[in-house]
Amino acid sequence: MTHSKEPARTREAGAKRRRLMEAAADVVHRQGAERTTIADIARAAEVPVGNVYYYFKTKDELVAAALSEHERHLNLLVSELNRLPDPRERLKGLIDGWAGQRDLAVRHGCPTGSLAAELGKRDEGGLDVEAGRVIRLLLTWVEDQFRELGRPDPEGLALTLVGAYQGMSLLANALRDPGVVDRECARLTAWIDSFEAA
Repeated sequence: MTHSKEPARTREAGAKRRRLMEAAADVVHRQGAERTTIADIARAAEVPVGNVYYYFKTKDELVAAALSEHERHLNLLVSELNRLPDPRERLKGLIDGWAGQRDLAVRHGCPTGSLAAELGKRDEGGLDVEAGRVIRLLLTWVEDQFRELGRPDPEGLALTLVGAYQGMSLLANALRDPGVVDRECARLTAWIDSFEAA
């Protein structure tokens, strides 16, 4: 009888931790790391504040959890895009994903980029390095697509594409203009279409 209860408790604890991680990613994106409190994340996850400390001892651990969520979402997206047979289509799928998130970008900017910029202003903690690592994962994947297309300087092209996304997210947010994302995504898609396969 104890054995049947144990997995249920373990599943419940895992589900609670997952809710906290998802809530951390969402709340930190909307409010920023500095303005977010543990209570904000607990409320969003529908977990009593006291229970949060069982899973995460500090707010920085929750910010690290938010970064883990960004990485998980990126891995899911890349896994989906990798099902497409052509690297050009994969890159265009990435751009379509950015376009689909335009309202969120207008309101709060890029989840990982905004957090990386905020964490980069800190003097300690190492979370800025972790944010950079998550962005590097995207850059590496994009670089691999350009390399498969046979393009010269795939690293530079990856920086151009990901930099364009960060720029459009920042400008759309600053100007509160979804048209920035629409126009830039259309321009980037046309740019990808202009590449001939090797």
